[in-house]
Amino acid sequence: MLLHNLKRGVIEAGCDEAGRGCLAGPVFAAAVILPGNFSSELLNDSKKLTEKQRYELRPIIEEAAIAWAVGTYDHLEIDKVNILNASIFSMHRALDQLTVRPDHIIVDGNRFKPYQNIPYTTVVKGDGKYLSIAAASVLAKTYRDDFMLALHEEYPEYGWNQNKGYPTAFHRKALSEFGITPYHRKSFRLIDTQLKIDFGDE
Repeated sequence: MLLHNLKRGVIEAGCDEAGRGCLAGPVFAAAVILPGNFSSELLNDSKKLTEKQRYELRPIIEEAAIAWAVGTYDHLEIDKVNILNASIFSMHRALDQLTVRPDHIIVDGNRFKPYQNIPYTTVVKGDGKYLSIAAASVLAKTYRDDFMLALHEEYPEYGWNQNKGYPTAFHRKALSEFGITPYHRKSFRLIDTQLKIDFGDE
C-alpha cells in the first residue's frame, strides 16, 4: 500500500511527469492533492499499471481529488530549455492551475526548482511510494497518451498509437524511412549505433 503523505497535517500536492524520454511530442505533468481518506488498492506507479487500469483510475482520481491539474511543455519549448527543465516547468504549470494552494509539494525523482516559496521534497521512485505522486503519474500519462493518439491520426506511419513517441525499434525505423515530423524534438539525438538522422540545424 502506498503512503498518504510525506508531511502530516498539511495540504500536500504530488507531482509527476510523462514523456521525458520520448523523441516526439510534449512532456506532460500533473499535480494532485488528495484527501486524507483517499484509498485505492489499484493505484500505483503508472508504469506498473496496464493502459486499461490507468484509464479506469483517471476519473476516480479526478473525482476524489481536492484539486488536480495538468501542465505541458511542447516540443519547441523542450528544444529551447532542455528536457530536464521542461519536465520541471511543466510541473510548475500544473501547480499554477491548482484551485487549492498546497503547503508542501512532493515530486517524483531527484530534481525540482523552487515554486512560489512552497516547501518541496523530491522522492526517488516516489510514484511507487506516495498516493498523490502515483495519481499524478496516472493523469500525466493518460493525458499525454490522448495527445499522442491524436497526433497519430496525422502521422500514422510512426506508430504513435503504440509507442507514444518513445524510441522503439518501429519508431526509429520510421524515422529512417520518413524523416522527422514537426512534432519531433530536434534537441534529441539517437546514438549512432541506433540510427543516424538529420535533425537540421537551427
